[in-house]
Amino acid sequence: MTERALDDDEAPSFLKMLKTYKPGRKNRHTGMPSPDGLKRFVSLAERLPNGLFYLPVGLRWLFLSARYRSLTLPTVSNPMIETGGFWGESKSDIMEQVGDDHQQWVAEFVTFERNGKGVDADLQDALSLMKEKGLEFPVVVKPDVGWQGYGVRLVEEDAHLLHYLDEYPKGEKLLLQRPVQHDGEAGIFYVRYPGEEHGKVISVTLRYFPYVYGDGTSTLRDLIRNNPRMKTHADYYLGGKTEHMSLEKQYLDMVPADGELIRLSFIGSIRVGGLYRDASHLITPELSARIDAIAQSMPEFYFGRFDVRFESTELLQKGEGFSIIEINGAGSEAISAWDPEVSIFKLYKALFKSQSLLFKVGHLNRSRGYKPMTVKDFLKAAAKQNKLIDQYPPAS
Repeated sequence: MTERALDDDEAPSFLKMLKTYKPGRKNRHTGMPSPDGLKRFVSLAERLPNGLFYLPVGLRWLFLSARYRSLTLPTVSNPMIETGGFWGESKSDIMEQVGDDHQQWVAEFVTFERNGKGVDADLQDALSLMKEKGLEFPVVVKPDVGWQGYGVRLVEEDAHLLHYLDEYPKGEKLLLQRPVQHDGEAGIFYVRYPGEEHGKVISVTLRYFPYVYGDGTSTLRDLIRNNPRMKTHADYYLGGKTEHMSLEKQYLDMVPADGELIRLSFIGSIRVGGLYRDASHLITPELSARIDAIAQSMPEFYFGRFDVRFESTELLQKGEGFSIIEINGAGSEAISAWDPEVSIFKLYKALFKSQSLLFKVGHLNRSRGYKPMTVKDFLKAAAKQNKLIDQYPPAS
């Protein structure tokens, strides 16, 4: 394929790709409890500007920094991960730290770096790596340094991968990962104090991808605009956000059947309208033991969140039937707090609790001889991440 042919290829369509990814899929969130019946669809915290909402969190960070005499103490919460996993870390490096005996729980992936030889050469190199790993289309493409699903896309064929690579910043790594074909997605928050024999799962959060139900008369466009949750994120799907693939007119004009579920996005981030529900009742000794064993197979890993796709909540409780799609470190939150039915006071309580755990873990690791990053290097890593996010192709 020539460079000029890139302009002539059909651009990828999310809903079209989803039909290949989920042929004959049902109209509900398979393997997950129904999210229907919510009394509140959008939390107060989501309605507040980020600067205002995170002000108390930032002030408490300063309080804990004074108490522990370090602004960057959390960077040694996971000493073998850059910034402790707070920001700017390599996703592939973290997942590769999972021990060989536990790699079966990680969705297979390969890493690839755009090397400046040209997009056609990059495509051939990427396809060769996929073949070596046994990966076939569709495949999930995601930045190696990322946040909240920026740049994450489901890719159906080599022409669409070519489009993605052409927009991806040169000299930067990305991941090609096997898509886990389960609707169930969860964030499993884990903590272990250095020196303790076992850690534990602190919270489990179910993540529902953005969706609307058809009523048999309204177009998809109107369903999005009138949905109590999706109307606040409508720009992501109607063309107002360049960082996300908007839906094509032919799909926006269609009229879904009454009760038909339409999935709007591949990613389930709250940023694009994903719904988070506290599911800490799913924590069992079996699940906690499984996550603890995986975490302990990683060198010096103490604090973070395992994002998984799973077949059913019943299997998840048994510590089975799931695949890890991402592992986050010090920058993790107990995202169960973002359940719309959790009050803002309980939300802050959960965020403050995870902050306290983070600083305590960092303190214990510092006492073992690990040195926190300098403030300059810490901010430098943040600047790098933010700069990259601005350059990533639209997510799907």
